[in-house]
Amino acid sequence: MNSSPPAGPRALVAGIGNIFLSDDGFGVETARRLAERDLPGHVEVVDIGVRGVHLAYQLLDGYDTLVLADATARGEAPGTLYVIEHDVGGGSPPPCAPALDGHRMTPDTVLALLGALCAGTGGEPPRRVLVVGCEPASVDEGIGLSAPVSAAVAEAVRLIEELLCGGEPGESAPRATAGGIST
Repeated sequence: MNSSPPAGPRALVAGIGNIFLSDDGFGVETARRLAERDLPGHVEVVDIGVRGVHLAYQLLDGYDTLVLADATARGEAPGTLYVIEHDVGGGSPPPCAPALDGHRMTPDTVLALLGALCAGTGGEPPRRVLVVGCEPASVDEGIGLSAPVSAAVAEAVRLIEELLCGGEPGESAPRATAGGIST
């Protein structure tokens, strides 16, 4: 049995969202499908769901890249995909500790909690943080993705694989840089 370390910088892909709120389950379904793929050994895929605090603590294990898959309302047509790069080094930390509501942990809140945990432990946050977001049609109570969001999952998987291979996303997904991420 060979226990050599995985090749390449460690990457974590986290599917976040609530599967009981229709299209909010986009990230969870994307992570599920991505986990079925043959990925390099340095890439880990997890279904975080609504466990944002768990994600912040897991990131203390040391990852170079974090990719969050999440429903992201930005006013476009349902099923539109976005790649948002979080400015890890930009801005100052929030003036107060993040509110810890385990069922409403936005990526901003998770990253703020991670910043506080790193400051307390001497850990390092990921060097690169990306959100692959999808415009939801509905986040009302209900199980199952709407047709346009369900159709976007396969493209999101392809996009994430591209990003993990060091590439830039193709023309199909708008790209934005954000000092903070709210979804």
